[in-house]
This record gives sequence, C-alpha cells and structure tokens, in this order.
Amino acid sequence: MTDLPDLTTFDAVLFDLDGVLTPTAEVHMHAWRTMFQELFAAWGLTPEYTDRDYFEYLDGKKRYDGVASLLRSRDVEVPWGNPADDPLADTVCGIGNRKNAVFERVLRADGIAPYPGSIRLLDRLAAAGTPVAVVSSSKNAVEVLEVAGIRGRFPVVMDGVIAERDGLASKPAPDVFVAAARMLGVAPARCAAVEDALSGVRSAAAGGFGLVVGVDRGVGPGELADAGADVVVDDLAAFVD
Repeated sequence: MTDLPDLTTFDAVLFDLDGVLTPTAEVHMHAWRTMFQELFAAWGLTPEYTDRDYFEYLDGKKRYDGVASLLRSRDVEVPWGNPADDPLADTVCGIGNRKNAVFERVLRADGIAPYPGSIRLLDRLAAAGTPVAVVSSSKNAVEVLEVAGIRGRFPVVMDGVIAERDGLASKPAPDVFVAAARMLGVAPARCAAVEDALSGVRSAAAGGFGLVVGVDRGVGPGELADAGADVVVDDLAAFVD
C-alpha cells in the first residue's frame, strides 16, 4: 500500500501491545468471556455477556476500570475494594483479579508469539533509528513482552502498573499516551500512535498525536475511523510491503 505514511518520518512511534504487537487480545477475550459468563450466570444478570461487551467496555482499559464499566452497563454497582482483594471477592478489584488469574494461566501454558507483520515494522523502525515505546493498560505488559521475546526492543513501557502508581487515567483519556511520549522526550504532535482498541484510538486522538493508526483485529475499520484513526490497516505489514 503505497499511500500509507512513512512511519520513519515521525520522531517516535508508540504501540499498544495486545492486538497490535501480540495476539494477546485473544487471550484477554477468552479470559474475560470465561469469567463474566460464569459471573453473569451466578448473579442472574442480563443481557448475557457477548464479545461486543469486550470491545465496548473492556478492550484497552485498565482492568478494574473495565470491570466497573461493564457492570455499570448492567446497572450493577459493587464495592471497588483494593488490588489485594482475593479473586473470589465480589468487588471490582476481586472480579478483575479473577479474570487475571485465568489470563496468566493461559499465557504461561500456551506462550505467545508476536505478529510477524509487527516485527517487520519494528525492524524497519529500528533500522531507521526511530524511537519506539509500548503503551498498554495491562499490568501484564512486561511479562507478555518477555514471553514474546521482544521486551528488549522497547526502552519505554508505559503499562498499567505505572499508570496506577502515577494516578494516570485509563484510556480513552489521553494520559498514558502523553506520558509515554514525555518519557521518550518527544512531542505527541510529532509521534505516531498505533492502536487496535476503540478506547486506545480515542486516547491517542485526544492526546493530539500526529498520526493515529488503527489496526483492525475485529472491531471494524469504520468504528476505528469514527473513534479517531487517521488510517486503518489489517496488519502492520502494510507499512513495509
């Protein structure tokens, strides 16, 4: 695709992790689906949980924010609790921890490999000397990068652990993307941001990034464009082919 912008012309490129660099979005979807279907059945909640709920309320957000958002969509409020809550606790944090236990079990059992097209783009950027960073809402980001064998490619990893420590608002607020650009020492207007989640695209657009790339892994190109993506591709190989 010759009409796509050259990402090496930007001062930096910031990447979401799940669904952009690695197919961990599928693991997250599976873990959320398993946990919420069991929870909805136990609590008698309707309408039943679907993958559309994942894209609308969970994808790209910090774990506990996603839990609260989804439960709110069913008119359910539970105590927030705290991150140390037992996974069996019926709090926002307990429910989030319940999901994370499923995710970690699947990740460690099956491993994860990065998308080949994403690796090709990272190679192109590295050859050009273009700085890169990861911007993920997940507290598992570093572990995923290590399991995928690509942790060493990223001098900056803005993840859910740092966001919680520094009190940064979850995507779709622009905080985490802007903070990552600051960590790299570059201005958002001179950076490209790459996202597959609606909340992430909205976050980068709100942060004033020079280019927002939407990667369509199932959300839909129209939805990504409506959320603020300047260009939408099916795979990051499109930038090197």
